[in-house]
Amino acid sequence: MPHPLSNDLRERVVAYVEAGNSCHGAAARFGTSVSFAVNLMRRWRETGRVDPRPRGGFRHGKLGQHRDFILATVAAESDITMPELAEKLAKAKGVKADPSNLSKFLIACGLSFKKNSAGQRTRQA
Repeated sequence: MPHPLSNDLRERVVAYVEAGNSCHGAAARFGTSVSFAVNLMRRWRETGRVDPRPRGGFRHGKLGQHRDFILATVAAESDITMPELAEKLAKAKGVKADPSNLSKFLIACGLSFKKNSAGQRTRQA
């Protein structure tokens, strides 16, 4: 993803358009896209700001709020499957979560459990 254009350039584009020139003319003069100039002027008129909006950032998942419930459920039923856990979470808390997301969440919490196939269990005995 490209870096935002500098505030200096943004201020020069705004000053150029405020002086009576068009956004198309400002884009041609400063070597930017027309959409940049138009969007910048729209933001300038609405908010009075030219600085770029924040980019990206960490998005918090919906499972973190229900961490205690999920960990307690797994502790109570150690052999619970991810689809079963997703169903219990949906019924108890009204949160729809994909089983793969639950698995990733449990791994991030430090829990991982790989079940053995039936053949491996009989060979170990």
